[in-house]
Amino acid sequence: MIKVLYGGKGEGMTRELCEMANDNISTAKGNLVFIDKDDNHIYSIDSSIRFINASDYCIEGPKMFSGFLSGIAAQDFDIETIYIGSFMKIVRHPIATLSGLFGFFERFSEKTGANMVFEINTDEECPDFIKKYL
Repeated sequence: MIKVLYGGKGEGMTRELCEMANDNISTAKGNLVFIDKDDNHIYSIDSSIRFINASDYCIEGPKMFSGFLSGIAAQDFDIETIYIGSFMKIVRHPIATLSGLFGFFERFSEKTGANMVFEINTDEECPDFIKKYL
């Protein structure tokens, strides 16, 4: 399953993403992972959730991000949900160019069984390929 929180700056999506992750702790049967652009929200996330600061891994674009996710999944076969905050600041590409990446996310989620929740903070109009995940 893929879910997207989509909107502009100041709409409370980061807080909602953190709350979703923290609320999932009590019912999760597998591991939870929270990926963000920096450490700003590390204390907003329960310590039982694996927090990853994406800036520590020099991710430069969609292909590197897909490889990064694959490496995380290869290391942990018991991931239930991956929460991705500040997605646009991690991949650094216009949202309209990321259709292929979301195709990868669908295959990745199906293959690994991991749910994915994205926070997409942009003023760009929501592309059609994202609308099914809102």
